[in-house]
This record gives sequence, C-alpha cells and structure tokens, in this order.
Amino acid sequence: MTTRRTLLAGAAIAALTVSTLLAPAMASATERSGGNGPGGDGPVVSMIASGMQGTIGSTIGPDGALYVAEGKAGQITRIDVRTGAKTAYATGLPITLLPLGGAIDITFVGRTAYVLVTTVGDDIPGDTTNEVDGIYRVDDPDSYTVIADLGEWSRLNPPPPDIDFFLTRGVQYAMVPVWGGFLVTDGHHNRVLKVTMSGEITEVEQFRNIVPTGITALGPLVFMAEAGPVPHDPATGKVVAFGLRNPQPRDLASGYSLITDVALGACGLYAVSQGDSPGEVPAGSPALPDSGELLKVNHDGTFAVVADGLDLPTSVAFKRDTAYVTTLNGEVWKVEDVSSAGKHSRWAGCFGNGSFGAW
Repeated sequence: MTTRRTLLAGAAIAALTVSTLLAPAMASATERSGGNGPGGDGPVVSMIASGMQGTIGSTIGPDGALYVAEGKAGQITRIDVRTGAKTAYATGLPITLLPLGGAIDITFVGRTAYVLVTTVGDDIPGDTTNEVDGIYRVDDPDSYTVIADLGEWSRLNPPPPDIDFFLTRGVQYAMVPVWGGFLVTDGHHNRVLKVTMSGEITEVEQFRNIVPTGITALGPLVFMAEAGPVPHDPATGKVVAFGLRNPQPRDLASGYSLITDVALGACGLYAVSQGDSPGEVPAGSPALPDSGELLKVNHDGTFAVVADGLDLPTSVAFKRDTAYVTTLNGEVWKVEDVSSAGKHSRWAGCFGNGSFGAW
C-alpha cells in the first residue's frame, strides 16, 4: 500500500464524509427504477428516510422496524419501514471526535438491543471523555450497560507488528449475534473477535490488510465483507465465508470495490459496494458519488447487480424480499422485490445459482 494504512485508519478517516458535502444525494430523487434489466425492469428503489448523521450500521428489529445507528448524534433511530417515520429509540450514546465512529452498529438478541461503539477512547487525538469502545446493552431509552470493553482488550492485545495501525483501541466496524455472544469485525486491526454475553473476548481470526467490514451469520457459518486495501481494486472487494470451528475464510465472490456489508435475504446472500474507488488515494477516501450497488452473490464467484446508482451505501438489512440500504449521508433507500432483479437471467430467483442450497 502506498499509504500503508487501512480504509479505517488515520486522519484520512475524515475523507469518508467529504463526498456528502460535495455531491447531491442521488440527484435528489425519491423513487426510480433499479435499472439492472432490459429497459430498466429491475426492482423499484425509493428513499424512505433522510436527515440522519453518521449512519453506518442498521438492522431489522423484532417489531419489523429498521433501526439505524447514528454515530454523530449518539443515538439509535427507529424507522417505520411502511411510512418512513423516524423516532429516537435510544439516546445519549458516546459521540466520536472522528467522522467515523460513535454508535456504529446495532443488533438485537431477542427483544434486547446491543450497540457497538467505537473511536471514543483515549487513543483519539483531543478526546478527553475516555468513553468505552465496546458493546453496550440498551437498558432504557437513555440507560446502558457496557458488557464488553473491546478497546481496552485491543490495547492489551495488539495485532502482530507487521500489521500497520496507530489507533491502539482499533476501529470496530460491525457485529452479529452468534451462539453465546457476538462476532465483531475490526477494520483497523484487521481481525474478527468473539465476545460472550458475559464480556469475555477472544480473537477468532487475524487477517492481513483486507479491511473486514460487515458481517452476518447463518448458524455456525459466517459471511464477511472485505473493503480491501488502497487502491481498492475491485478484485479485493470480497465476500468470504468461514466456520466458527474452522475460521479459515474462503472467497465467495469478488469484483466490486469497497464492499461494506453483507446480509442474508429471502433468496440468497447479498452485499453492498460503496462504489468505484478513485484509485490511488489516501486511506479512508470514499468511493465516487452515486456509484454504489446492491449486489447478489453468485455461486460462480461473481456478483449480480440488483440496484445501482446508490450514494455511499454503508449497510443493508432485509425484511423478506425487500432490502433497506443505509448510506453514509444519512439516508435509507428501500429496494423492493429484490429477487426479481434480472429475472430473465439464469442468476435470478430463489431456486437458481443464487439460492442458499450450495452454502
């Protein structure tokens, strides 16, 4: 790497938000075609919410609503997916001084919410609050219990010397519940951690400079997104799979830059690409505006485009056959009838090469 740091490293993290100031959000459209089939006959894409701050992670909650982590507002926002109405579900979470961080991801175990908080520790230049980088259990709308101090564990258990990093507490990016606890990706220390419900932390896998981002699981089978190192060649934007008992990853698909999340939909495995990388740029630079895609993972190692023209997507969550894509600039876009994408092609539907069967 020319810059010798990951996507989530250094002062260059600030560049992640630059394009939200330079480019309008998807040409100010609120509805359009997915544009991925003959004559643009793909799914309909519509914006259902906007105006949020520092949005990375999201999930469908037990009530069927979408919950989005607003890192710059220190809150979790509930979005009614039918009306787009927003309400504050939890407030008062730590806020980072960096453009990326604070409350970065949200998940549920049963009806209890857990929030991943990052880049709020004392290794952040100028931060005097000394908050905890870790997993917070939501007890009440403004009350939390820290169940795992991931930042302190990372400080005491640094990556190998040949992994280039400077934030000693890491940059935890995403989490997923698994049997007995959670898996957490760290895009700065390039590893996956296991956290039990009692807060015990262990390392599942240490990677080279692959920049792990989003993560999901199906029983003991784990799917993980990789943004890849600068210059974010499409070949290094990947979705991989590994087992909890055998954490050696195998590639499932590659070919798109800056894969930021992966999710299980009604008809297969999907991912979001933040879009086309500008090339040899400082680590942390965003993709080009309006170049992101919602992708389906094919079983030949490729991706199929479900919807394109997305502006810096950061996460995706599914409710049946509808995808909800959250973007860095505080928007949520609904992609309806996802399995109809390219319905005349051999990759479409729940029963072709995109189905769960081969996994």
